[in-house]
Amino acid sequence: MSSRTNPRGNTLAEATSPYLRQHAGNPVHWRQWDAQALAEAAARDVPILLSVGYAACHWCHVMAHETFESEDVAAAVNDDFVCIKVDREERPDLDAIYMNATVALTGQGGWPMTCFLTPDGRPFFCGTYYPRDGFLQLVAAVTQTWRQRRGEVEKASDDIAAELRAMSTGLPGSGPALAPRLCDDAVAAVLGAEDTERGGFVDNAHAAPKFPPSTLLEALLRHYERTGSEQVLATVERTGVAMARGGIYDQLAGGFARYSVDASWVVPHFEKMLYDNALLLRFYAHWARVTGNPLARRIADETARFLIDGLGAGGMFTSSLDADSDGVEGLTYAWTPAQLRDVLGDDTDWAAALFGVTASGTFERGSSVLQLRCDPDDWGRFERVRTALLAARAQRPQPGRDALVVTAWNGLAITALIEASVALGKPEYADAATVCARELVALHLLGGRLRRASLGGVVGESPAVLEDYASLITAMCGLYQHTGGSSWLTTATGLLDTVLEHFAEPGRPGRWFDTADDAEALVLRPSDPLDGATPSGASAVAEALQLAAHLTGDPRYAAAAEATLASATSVLAKAPRSGGHWLAVAEAAVRGPLQIAVACDPPTSELLAAARRLAPGGAVVVGGPMDSSELLAGRDRVGGRDAAYVCRGRVCDLPVHTVEDLATALKRSV
Repeated sequence: MSSRTNPRGNTLAEATSPYLRQHAGNPVHWRQWDAQALAEAAARDVPILLSVGYAACHWCHVMAHETFESEDVAAAVNDDFVCIKVDREERPDLDAIYMNATVALTGQGGWPMTCFLTPDGRPFFCGTYYPRDGFLQLVAAVTQTWRQRRGEVEKASDDIAAELRAMSTGLPGSGPALAPRLCDDAVAAVLGAEDTERGGFVDNAHAAPKFPPSTLLEALLRHYERTGSEQVLATVERTGVAMARGGIYDQLAGGFARYSVDASWVVPHFEKMLYDNALLLRFYAHWARVTGNPLARRIADETARFLIDGLGAGGMFTSSLDADSDGVEGLTYAWTPAQLRDVLGDDTDWAAALFGVTASGTFERGSSVLQLRCDPDDWGRFERVRTALLAARAQRPQPGRDALVVTAWNGLAITALIEASVALGKPEYADAATVCARELVALHLLGGRLRRASLGGVVGESPAVLEDYASLITAMCGLYQHTGGSSWLTTATGLLDTVLEHFAEPGRPGRWFDTADDAEALVLRPSDPLDGATPSGASAVAEALQLAAHLTGDPRYAAAAEATLASATSVLAKAPRSGGHWLAVAEAAVRGPLQIAVACDPPTSELLAAARRLAPGGAVVVGGPMDSSELLAGRDRVGGRDAAYVCRGRVCDLPVHTVEDLATALKRSV
């Protein structure tokens, strides 16, 4: 009997998620989260075993092999539970709810996440990774408790659900008014947590692991542009250099790993995520544009190439590369001196010294993760060595690729590639962004509503969440500014109107739910305003609203942007390191945000190109003939010369005609 007709079989082979398909061969009778699975739990009156992970997760693979491939485990769970697998990339709403429960119950979270739920979805026990024997003991205890102490389970699940609802009330109280001083104080608090020796930010309890502080670095750059603080720029440069020269960055092929397991950025957790690399590309491109730093330029260029060559598929971008190769973490990337010698011959000693490859090693089994703590003394030799090592590395087992295409993360990539194109003067990156946007909208936008993800050109059923809409709207606004194509702005405003209708919290201006009002009803409707590895849905929509307001002049967007930022000032006042993207948007807001409208013939205008290079982060830049956009209404070239109009809010300077005068006008805007 097939799994489709057998309600007790493993049905994950039918999933569109690569992560779920990885578990299709488990003897555990996994099914996807859907109404049928929940109804089965209710009909059988058994709890739900919920397992949440993602395709590139190392410990998810370990638990799969140790635990879920075990016939003993399958025998213990198939009869007494409905077993549900969830890909956190497809269902961030479910992941958010049950991760909050896990953290509340255990004090920590992570993936794989393991939760036991009542048939209606209320959690009563949560944890993360369990080896086979520990998991069998846990399952036996949960089964016994469910059968013999059901009342205690029901009360505990009620209490946990109530606590989760209380936690989801939104931002931590009212904050001060949005003003430059609020941003200044938030930045000062962030700088107080800097690891000045090794780069990055730490707290008193933990120096490692270290995660790339992508949105914080973008915010600090915007603060530097507003204030000219050399202290802030030094912080940006220390962290930017440390990450770029450490093992967290792939010194051969480009691209950043998810995090460093040590405090010095030497040994990464090797998975490479689209969202990390998109956000870091935006930062390094911005840093390169502001300072001309050659390291920033090189890293931005290599990271953009990694996105296109390493994660590109059908014009769009896939989610990640795995941490493991043939089940061994880092197998593709680490080197011993003997392995270098096999490839490089006479260049071995030079390369080993340059890349920090030693006999004792920095990683496992005497191997080293490549670093590049200083520039080579011979770039030609370096390129020859790198080419040889890449060719040899290509013969090794390669990490798997999670081919899921996630709307939000592709939106981040589009925005980053546009900014890299401007910073590096490489139109091919903007071309890649345009192709991605065109393909993404064609596949993921159905009947005016977005879907979260697709696989192999087949769009999934999961509806998009707030971060998907907001990231794509921001990307569309960026494409409109860069190309002048009105269809991008039309798409952006259509999506933004959907957001206002379906995601805004009624009666609380500036507050947002992460799921739409007509999405699946869960144990609670998630609403997390704090930024994490990616911008929160709320902070992302603040940026989208801010851009759309100035590109269209629509007062609805302006009012919503102002209310959204006003609702989040408590994050900047009380927890600025959890509000990196909020701070970036706030920095743009307190500066205007600036708008630069250039009356010109865009393809040939040096003044427009300069405006894009010189504009601070978060500024709006448009160019074209008079009346071709809201910001160019009634504004024309002057005396046959291109004219740039610099505005702060709705107050504009007199037009300028030279790059030098434009730079001076922008400095006056501080």
